[in-house]
Amino acid sequence: MTVALPRAAGAAARPRSEPYNLARACLEARALDPQQAQRPAFSFIDGERVLRWSYAEAWTRVERAARALLAAGLAPGDRLLVLLPHSPEYAFAFFGAIAAGLVPVPASPQLTDAEAAFVATDAGAVALLTTRDALDAALPPRCRVLHAGALGSAPAAAGALPATYPEDPAYLQYTSGTTARPKGVLHAQRVLRGRTPMHGDAWQALRPDDVTLHAGALNWSYTLGVGLMDPWSVGAHAVLVASGSEPAAWPSLLERQRVTVFAAVPTVFRQLLKYGRPEDADLSALRHGLCAGEALPAAVAAEWGSRTGVPLYESLGMTEVSTYVSSGPAVPPRPGSPGRPQPGRRVAVLPDDPAAGDEPLPRGVAGLLAVHRSDPGLMLGYWRRPDEEAAMLRGEWFVGGDRAAIDAEGYVWFQGRADDLIKSFGYRLSPVEIEAALATCPGVAEVAVVGVPLSAEKTIVTACVVPQPGAVPTAEALAAHAARTLAAYKRPHEYRLVDALPRTANEKLLRRALLAELQRG
Repeated sequence: MTVALPRAAGAAARPRSEPYNLARACLEARALDPQQAQRPAFSFIDGERVLRWSYAEAWTRVERAARALLAAGLAPGDRLLVLLPHSPEYAFAFFGAIAAGLVPVPASPQLTDAEAAFVATDAGAVALLTTRDALDAALPPRCRVLHAGALGSAPAAAGALPATYPEDPAYLQYTSGTTARPKGVLHAQRVLRGRTPMHGDAWQALRPDDVTLHAGALNWSYTLGVGLMDPWSVGAHAVLVASGSEPAAWPSLLERQRVTVFAAVPTVFRQLLKYGRPEDADLSALRHGLCAGEALPAAVAAEWGSRTGVPLYESLGMTEVSTYVSSGPAVPPRPGSPGRPQPGRRVAVLPDDPAAGDEPLPRGVAGLLAVHRSDPGLMLGYWRRPDEEAAMLRGEWFVGGDRAAIDAEGYVWFQGRADDLIKSFGYRLSPVEIEAALATCPGVAEVAVVGVPLSAEKTIVTACVVPQPGAVPTAEALAAHAARTLAAYKRPHEYRLVDALPRTANEKLLRRALLAELQRG
C-alpha cells in the first residue's frame, strides 16, 4: 500500500523500477556479508556507558522492530508517530518502521501532549509509539498507543518484509511552515540515493573507515541523515550521544572515540569553543567538522580552525531536500558563504516576484534559491498542504524560501529566509548580512537582527546582542562598528543587550519569538 500524493518533485515521470528500501539499503547488505557483518555500525554514548552494535546486530534490531510493528497490526503505508526519548531505541524503531513499509513520523520527545496529538491527527497516524504512560490530549479516533517497552516482547511476524519502491513514502518529517502549525514533508525511499552528492569531497568526504559523531537529537532530519543514513550508506561507524552533554565534554568525546568526522550546528561549535579546550585534546584522528542548521558565523569558523587545526565545512539545506550547497575538501571554505552547489545538483536563483517568471537570474543577482525538481533528494510533497506546496513550485524549480546570490565562481551567498527579510524605509534588508557584520565587533558573542514595526509605514531595524563574558558593548561602539562594516541604509536603528537568544531544541534561531519578546517589552 502506498500513499496517494501529488509528486512535487516530478516523481511521477520516474519508473517504478526494482524494489528499494531505505532502511535495508543502509544496513542489510553489510549485515549479510560475512566480511562486513561484524564491523561496528552504531555506538550510543550515555555518560560513561558506550553501547555498540555491529552491522549484523544493528540490522537484527531493525528487522526485529519491523516485524514486531507488523505483528502489532500495522500495515505498509500506515503512519507511525515515533515519540521516544533520544536513544538507540528511537533509531531502531525509525528504521524498523521503514523496513516494514510503514511511514514513521519522527517527533521530538519535548513535544507536549497537545503538540503530539496535533501531529498525530495531521499525519493521520494509526499508532503512536511512546514511553509515556498516557497522553493528556485527544488522539485521532483510529490512532492507538503502542508502548515501546511492550513492542520488544511482541511476537514477530514471519515471512519476507513488504517490498517498497523508490517512489514509495519512507518517512514524514514535520517542520515549521508559513502558518502557526508545522507542516509535514513526505520523503520517498529514494531520498537515500539523493544524499550521495553530500558524501563526496564537496562536503562530507566519507569513507568506510570513518567514525562519525553527530551532536544532534534523533527527531531532527539533520541527525537522521548525516548522523546515521550517510555513514551507514558508505559502511562507516556512526556515533551518537545522549541528550544533556556538557559543551566542555565534546573535545574529550572526540578524542576517546577517535572520531574522524564531527557534525553539529553552529551553536554547538560556539559553545564547545567557549566552555571547552579542544586544543588540549588529541584530535589527530579528526579530519574535519561539518556544520549545518543555520549560517555559520565567520568568527566561529576562524576560531575553530585556529584552536584545532581542523577544517570546518559548512552546508546549506532544507528539510525538503536536505543539504545541497556546501564547502568541503574540494570546495575551499569562504567566510560568509556556505559553499557551492554539490556535484549533480541543479541550483539556480529565481526572481523574488513569481510574476517575473522562472528563468534563472544572472550571477551576482540576489533572489530566491531554487533546486531543480528532478533532484532525487527532493521530497514527494507537503502532506495535505496543496496550497503551500503549489506556492513553492516555479516551472521546473522548487523554491524553498531562502534568498541568496551565486557569484561568478559558483559560491552561494545566503541572505536569509525570504519571510525574514526586513523592509525598512524603502529598503529590503538581509538580517543575516547585518548579523555577520556585527558579529565581528569586539565583545559580541551572538547577535540577531529583526525588524520591529512601529506602524504600517515604519519598521525599526533592531540588533539584539548577547555580550561575551565580562564584556558590555555599548550602543555607541556597536553603531561605530556598523558604520565601518555596513552601508548606511543597512545599519540598525537600535541596539539591545540580551542574556540569550530564543532557539529551538535543535538550536535554530527563533526570530519570530525574538520579535514577539521585543514587541511585548
